[in-house]
Amino acid sequence: MIPRQFFSLMVVLGLLWLFCMLHVAWPRQGGMTPQRPGEPEPIKPRCTHSKAPPPFAGLTHKPPCALCEHEASHPTPPPPMRPDPMPPTNRRPREVNTSRHFCPQATCDYRGWVGLGNLRANGHPSGGPWRQCHCTACDGSFPEHHGTIFPGKRVAVELLVRVLACLAEGLGMRATARVFEVDPNTVLH
Repeated sequence: MIPRQFFSLMVVLGLLWLFCMLHVAWPRQGGMTPQRPGEPEPIKPRCTHSKAPPPFAGLTHKPPCALCEHEASHPTPPPPMRPDPMPPTNRRPREVNTSRHFCPQATCDYRGWVGLGNLRANGHPSGGPWRQCHCTACDGSFPEHHGTIFPGKRVAVELLVRVLACLAEGLGMRATARVFEVDPNTVLH
């Protein structure tokens, strides 16, 4: 059996020999080979390109599929122009503020535009908590809660907001149902 000290000494000597051989055999970064007297000087190649970065030429790769190629060749149309606000009527102004609503009808020119005076509040259909809005541009109507988390809910908005606040604070569904004295399935819905 080989003694432990002898083995570790051999490992150290082997590593030292390896580092010395690598130092001698490894090519130098900036060093040149020594020039012998009488040899002509080597010709250095001229640098033909500029060191400045080239200007950005845009996207130069080909789109990967036919659909992408179609989209790249046909630019997207510009967004629709904003329609003119509706002129005020000679009647008494409405008291219900509809400036934060917009017409959701797909065929309406005022679709998606807020505060242009094209909406009128029509009252509460079937005695519910939500008003019905009427668009005077397309003659369409829609409920006030269209596009929110409240469609189909028959409880007060304040109660819904308080229940959501309890759930957001980390109170469980069953605990929230006990606090507001409702069924847990109601809180789930």
